[in-house]
Amino acid sequence: MMYGFTWDTSTTLSFALSILPILGIGLIVTLEAAAAGFAIALILGLVFALLRRSRFIAISWPTAFVIEFLRDTPLLVQLFFLYYVLPIYGIVLPAFLTGALALGLQYSAYTSEVYRGGLDAVPLGQWEAATALNLGRGRTYWDIIIPQAIPRIIPAMGNYLVSMLKETPVLSVVTVVDMLNLANLIGDRTFEYLVPLSLVGLIFLILTLVCSAAIHWLEKALPKNGIALK
Repeated sequence: MMYGFTWDTSTTLSFALSILPILGIGLIVTLEAAAAGFAIALILGLVFALLRRSRFIAISWPTAFVIEFLRDTPLLVQLFFLYYVLPIYGIVLPAFLTGALALGLQYSAYTSEVYRGGLDAVPLGQWEAATALNLGRGRTYWDIIIPQAIPRIIPAMGNYLVSMLKETPVLSVVTVVDMLNLANLIGDRTFEYLVPLSLVGLIFLILTLVCSAAIHWLEKALPKNGIALK
């Protein structure tokens, strides 16, 4: 006993094991939100990158503005806008979809810059060779430029995936039943917050380490000269 506090290891361990299945439900929601948000970020980020590289100022400048707006405004503000403001105009989205969309929109601004850097890193001679072969711009991107850019962008994309995964607890503020939300509910009912919140932190640590290892493996496994998008 120290200052009136007693630590019962067996009771704490039993409590932790008893709430793991509940947190496991939240873990599934967390992983689904991260996966959906990252898929949106990957697709929309590529679209933004290509539009920003457009030769037409009427396309490239507005795209650059949208990217800067998404990147320079907080995720929480964007999340609240989608969840509370859009319904005023008749657009009502489920909490989970709203959260995944907010994550995807926010991180699409970052992934677009990663794509742009990867595309710019492809040697100019590849464009010249495609022009000599009379390939269209779309086919040049798909068959030549993007496959060579992918190995270059894997590390940065992996970092953003890990960052997005750690941002998913923010979705609990719009009633998405993720791990943090469930941990708080358990704490409210048992008046014991240390164990559930510590478990959530530990699970995120494990997820982060696993994702980082997988990204490192993928970076080593991909051919340095690009992959075929067939």
